Amino acid sequence: MNKIQTTLLGTLIALLLLAVPHSPAQAQNMNMNGQQFDRALPPDTAITKTDRVTVKGEEVPYEVTTGTQPVYGDDDTAVASLHYTYYRRSDVDDRSGRPLMISFNGGPGSGSLWMHLGYTSPKHLLISDEGYPVQPYGVEDNNQSIIDVADIVYVNPVNTGFSRVIDDDTDAEQFFGVNADVDYLADWIDTFISRHGRWRSPKYLIGESYGTTRVAGLAGELQNSHWTYLNGVILVSPTGLGMEPAGPSPRSEALKLPYYAATAWYHEQLPDALQSRDLQALLSEVEDYTIEEYIPAVTRGGFVEDARRQAVAQQVARYSGLSEPFVLDHNLAVPADAFWKELLQDEGRTVGRLDSRYEGIDVTNAGSEYDYPAELTAWNHAFTPAINHYLRDDLGFTTDLQYNTFGNVYPWDETENNTGAQLREAMAQNPYLHVMVQSGYYDGATDYFSAKYVMWNLGTRETMRDRLRFEGYRSGHMMYLRSEDLATSNENIRTFIEESIPDEGTPARYGRNR
Repeated sequence: MNKIQTTLLGTLIALLLLAVPHSPAQAQNMNMNGQQFDRALPPDTAITKTDRVTVKGEEVPYEVTTGTQPVYGDDDTAVASLHYTYYRRSDVDDRSGRPLMISFNGGPGSGSLWMHLGYTSPKHLLISDEGYPVQPYGVEDNNQSIIDVADIVYVNPVNTGFSRVIDDDTDAEQFFGVNADVDYLADWIDTFISRHGRWRSPKYLIGESYGTTRVAGLAGELQNSHWTYLNGVILVSPTGLGMEPAGPSPRSEALKLPYYAATAWYHEQLPDALQSRDLQALLSEVEDYTIEEYIPAVTRGGFVEDARRQAVAQQVARYSGLSEPFVLDHNLAVPADAFWKELLQDEGRTVGRLDSRYEGIDVTNAGSEYDYPAELTAWNHAFTPAINHYLRDDLGFTTDLQYNTFGNVYPWDETENNTGAQLREAMAQNPYLHVMVQSGYYDGATDYFSAKYVMWNLGTRETMRDRLRFEGYRSGHMMYLRSEDLATSNENIRTFIEESIPDEGTPARYGRNR
């Protein structure tokens, strides 16, 4: 049992059910006596508890606060309420040198539960060592947490988790779009930093999947509109960040060949000469082939010479575990959905999209696409009960609202996505700013080689390149679900934080000190 001392930081008004303005996201209810209630949360409330966790042999005491903080509109009135959970190491007197990590997940309609209970926090959901659900559902101490070196806040954007719009007159366009999302979240972060006295702290953003688009944009918005300069941004399984490099699109099917090779290697579908090799050595070879031979051939489309087409099809089939006719039928560039269905079709199995270690079964073995994502089904199975149990039962956050693992944020405006350019500009303007990319080799949605490609095109200048770092793991989209990678990836974050905090008094400047 945890030694927990409870402190209320605000009133949970009438069990958090009463006296909140109606909105489309809040359903009215009547009790047996005909009294009307709203399924809603106050826009500004919090509850705090204390606990401790052992990390790397050290006992770390901390406070965990979960609650809501308003989003303010143009007239400075609350228009939405964001739910967050904040972990703060409690034996630190001076926070001027204590890093603050602000964590987002993706979707864009995904709650913050994934990295909250899967990755960096002092609590970790109960799963198998390879990331599969187990019963009974729940959480345990996370001995790999970064709470020893950084305080962490997990934020749920509007309509995710318990976050909701609270003003009926507020247009959804204020929240649901690439730039709208960045704009209101930057303002919310500004308020959070002020409320918790963290202006002197080194600051970091971490985002996963679409969350990487979000934090890339936030790096620029915080710096240019809120005068908030970061020490680091961590991109976990990054998207293309709206980038349009001179080479292929960041999500080109041709860039997926190294991922296909990794997945085929995992499922033992490669020729013996390749299957017997170490994964890292194999992937290095496939990456070189992709850049030097494969992409140039695909670029020629239907005008590639017959002999070269046949040679490329043979090599792609050899690396991917597919047949030559299958590769030729797809004009050398096999779409990912066809790969997920085809690779293990002879065994009556599909492979997962976000983590291709996972296997599924379809109603029929025929077809060109799988029936369901095997990995996401398993993750929902484990995470949703755990986050509800933890917030409601362990932390005592009482509400009848549904925790939106995935919330409705559509239509989502994806126009004018310049988030990669915003991050690149922020790096250019801020010599302190470092970026780390973390990717799983078996992620087929935001594949690791495309992530490398995105990083290469962020670091267009040598002074930027020195502040960019890539880390790969033998797992998928949420690489931290595999226990071995949970330890390694958190240790990579610790190292990243250490390396991105300059020595005291070091000026943020380019050129020689004179």
